[in-house]
Amino acid sequence: MRQYVLAVTALASALSYTGAANAEEDSKLVEPLAAYKSYVADNTEKLLENTTKFAEAIKAGDLAKAKSLFAPTRMNYEAVEPIAELFSDLDHTIDARADDFESKEKDAKFSGFHRIEYGLWRENSTKGLEPYADKLLVDVKDLNHRVENLTFPPEIVVGGASALMEEVAATKISGEEDRYSHTDLWDFKANFDGSQKIYELVKPLLAKDNADFVKKVDANFKVVDDTLGKYKTADGYELYDKLTEADRKILAAKVNALATDLSTLRGKLGLS
Repeated sequence: MRQYVLAVTALASALSYTGAANAEEDSKLVEPLAAYKSYVADNTEKLLENTTKFAEAIKAGDLAKAKSLFAPTRMNYEAVEPIAELFSDLDHTIDARADDFESKEKDAKFSGFHRIEYGLWRENSTKGLEPYADKLLVDVKDLNHRVENLTFPPEIVVGGASALMEEVAATKISGEEDRYSHTDLWDFKANFDGSQKIYELVKPLLAKDNADFVKKVDANFKVVDDTLGKYKTADGYELYDKLTEADRKILAAKVNALATDLSTLRGKLGLS
């Protein structure tokens, strides 16, 4: 039933959106938007399931388990980050960095994944993290609930694919996101998968008139995926502090090339 509601809501969102060049172009986006909304719903449901386990580990005082669940749990959130501006209030409480607050890590308003990350790795303890775990779970439940009635404007969805890759190359590549745990590569993989999902859903609309472009973007996605694959381990990915500066520059260059091409998607689809 939920998948049906999501599809109908996405259909209404697409048809009511006026940013496409004309009604015909607008209608072509209905199916991709419906499929993407289902993808987001699947990820937020999985995020809720995993966050529940993560919070339970913290409240049980199981430091090792909490650490092991941190990066995998975040992946479902990072996969839907292309549309984070649609729930910016929750993005701030779920995924804010210490830099966003006046007193950094000691600021009482600093919460979410990265506040918990700080406690688990820098303080090496679950002590005092219970309220943050409870708050994170409440916010994730809210996000999962909102998705059903969330409007997905095509411009934001399609534009989010390139914007996220640009963010990875411009700022995340420094290691600033998961600065305490160094689990950045899990995030990069989820960001990559989330952007690729959007591209794959709209690709059939591009193939006829933009064959060379599609071929180039496909190749760029493969290059980035292969590069990330070099750091894959049995348990996930290498810790980011193990990568050399040269490794990071190579990764940034490849992500930048992909982001540059993705930045033209909106124009090619007739979106402003």
